[in-house]
Amino acid sequence: MNVRAKVGLSVLAVFCAFVVLAVTTTTSTTPGQLVPAGNTNVARFSHTATLLRNGKVLIAGGMTRNGVWLDSAEIYDPANGQFILTNRLHSPRAGATATLLPNGKVLIAGGTDGSGKSLASAELYDPDTSTFSETGSMNTPRGHAIAVLLKTGRVLIAGGNASGDNDQLTTAEVYDPATGLFTPTGSMHTRRSAFTAIMLKDGRVLVAGGLSGGQYPYHMVEATAEIYDPETGRFSETGSMEFPRYKQGAALLPDGKVLIAGGSNEIGRQITYSSTEIFDPQLGKFSPGPRMRFPRYKLLSGVVTLNDGRIMLAGGAERPEIYDPARDAFTQPNGEPLDGFLFSTATLLRDGRVLLVDGYGHHPTDGAVNQALIWKP
Repeated sequence: MNVRAKVGLSVLAVFCAFVVLAVTTTTSTTPGQLVPAGNTNVARFSHTATLLRNGKVLIAGGMTRNGVWLDSAEIYDPANGQFILTNRLHSPRAGATATLLPNGKVLIAGGTDGSGKSLASAELYDPDTSTFSETGSMNTPRGHAIAVLLKTGRVLIAGGNASGDNDQLTTAEVYDPATGLFTPTGSMHTRRSAFTAIMLKDGRVLVAGGLSGGQYPYHMVEATAEIYDPETGRFSETGSMEFPRYKQGAALLPDGKVLIAGGSNEIGRQITYSSTEIFDPQLGKFSPGPRMRFPRYKLLSGVVTLNDGRIMLAGGAERPEIYDPARDAFTQPNGEPLDGFLFSTATLLRDGRVLLVDGYGHHPTDGAVNQALIWKP
């Protein structure tokens, strides 16, 4: 090959690389648009939303207002943009966990039903029959716990509260879809409810923050964090966050680090955070991240990782925003402010869009806001 040809190929390679970089950069910085997606059949908050294998979304339980628990469930179909009621849960549940199992069913566990104590029972939703069936119960009643699908196909469920704000748990258990049974595993070092859990790239699980006791306005909120190792069945303590947080959001970043965003301290809604922190599993330490544009809390189910690696913070404030790890910055999607944004849900659809459902807003006594939106890239 002559020199001129080599130079030509080099120039072409540089040009192609530039084009790819330009396309990637453009894709990763677009704020996207929020558009209306109709209304749910039942306004709800503190519900669950789970993407099914068929691309539809199961929305279940929650509360329509304080004191009114729900056993209703509905399905959102992205193909026609409609919400259709499906069969009811066996028990009303708010603050339950929902996990898509490898067999395509959805495990819904725990939560509260208004009795004053949390639930130990669990149910399975079968998309093929559109029905809920009871499965084995947990060893401990839990509301506002965490659930993480492990690489083994089993589900880790940890923490939560057994009967109110001053009854947090350290215990954890693992659900096996093959047997339908829950088995105790190692306990956390600290009591926690309303906290976050993220599976790291190596299969371990980071749990951070949470409420550890006390009654409002004297809550005890944690800055501590722990890591669960499925191979040993044990939790080990790791570095603590800079600030105590509960009802915060969390997401795994493309480089394997974890973003912790927002939340509040023991004063609750009177003090909410716009700060973020980044956990590095290699160092076992948290470091300050960029500040969000808005303080936000009660976004435990309002955070999703987009297909391009960016993180959408859709809950906790009336304006969603998107974190771009490559630029270490936040952008704000186009669209009108949200009416419902506390204890709302955000679900990544198969085509890269995000479904935002209900929650409540600036007037808690008015109850849940019947509101569904789609974020379009």
